[in-house]
Amino acid sequence: MSVLEMKVPSPGESISEVEIAEWMVEDGDYVEKDQTIAEVDSDKATLELPAEQSGVISLKAEVGDVVAVGQVVCLIDTSAAKPEGGSSNEESKPKTAAPNPGPTASETNEKTYATGHPSVAAKKIINENNIQVEQIEGTGKGGRITKQDILQLLASLPEEGNRKSEVRKLSMLRRKIASRLVTVKNETAMLTTFNEVDMKPIMDLRAKYKEAFKEKYKVGLGFMSFFTHACTLALKEFPTVNSMIDGDHMISYNFNDIGIAVSTPKGLMVPVLRNAEEMNLLQIESKIKELAIKARDGKIAIEEITGGTFTITNGGVFGSMLSTPIINPPQSAILGMHNIVQRPVAVNGKVEIRPIMYVALSYDHRIIDGKDSVGFLVKVKEVLENPEELVFGGKDPEKILMNY
Repeated sequence: MSVLEMKVPSPGESISEVEIAEWMVEDGDYVEKDQTIAEVDSDKATLELPAEQSGVISLKAEVGDVVAVGQVVCLIDTSAAKPEGGSSNEESKPKTAAPNPGPTASETNEKTYATGHPSVAAKKIINENNIQVEQIEGTGKGGRITKQDILQLLASLPEEGNRKSEVRKLSMLRRKIASRLVTVKNETAMLTTFNEVDMKPIMDLRAKYKEAFKEKYKVGLGFMSFFTHACTLALKEFPTVNSMIDGDHMISYNFNDIGIAVSTPKGLMVPVLRNAEEMNLLQIESKIKELAIKARDGKIAIEEITGGTFTITNGGVFGSMLSTPIINPPQSAILGMHNIVQRPVAVNGKVEIRPIMYVALSYDHRIIDGKDSVGFLVKVKEVLENPEELVFGGKDPEKILMNY
């Protein structure tokens, strides 16, 4: 027998432990090389764990276990033969031929170490539904309780109205986010200032060029590229907003590494656009799309979600009208975008209906004064309401957009 020990790889610098979020296979399954066998949570991201070799797997850690980087979490018997048909389910696991095989433990009612103990997949369902397993007779090998045993039990339970509850442990990522948010509230002098933006000029530009832009570059011309560009111009004019506190010192940056908050199935992630001040609208849109896909698929690298100097979050995509976004530490400010609503506004002394977005800037008042925070938002507003002059420099937008 040749057995491979699979250890937890390092997800990135400063990460010393991870949590087993989910096993994608069961104990005794045959796995193929590079097959995803588990998802593990760090305090920064959820990562996939691929099988290093093909063979029969033995799990050495359970869902919810916190394990150190370098710790053995499973064994793979690489000498085991692949089951016929290539399946890895219970019925087709590799079997070792033996003369005159005796009855199994379940056939003779003989108890083994597995009797009455749930498999990894079964235990997950048990914990989620608060099931008592003492009276469950396992049908798996050696009397082990299988996932199917639990599903059959749940199907047989009488329903008494819709009064079910579910208890789940927070993922390591979610616990880290919660801890960071509480820290921000407790350790910063956070304030929020607001303004409103008439989105008609941007919307008119997008309506005119977005189809040709997408056809040529295979990426949409969204609001986020305009907001990101506007922020880079405002950060240049108000550098304290692009600064951080380090003890008794303030660190200011001459570059804009802007984080774009992205909602993923595993929680909020903030991929970072490096040197956003050097990007044009196409480069911003392309990079945001690339990073967002990686984040949602759980394939983003640690270095792609760390080290930002300023963050933009868009609650408007979920219908938010107004909010006070929480600073993303150790940064000192965050811009919140919201939904666009048709509102009556005064334009040249007359009331007109315009598409208006409320914007919010939360900032650390320890290093950012009210004058700079308000001035920053005013600059963002000016850029967005005068894109032909302040985004395209007075040049023909079509020539610039279609000739990147």
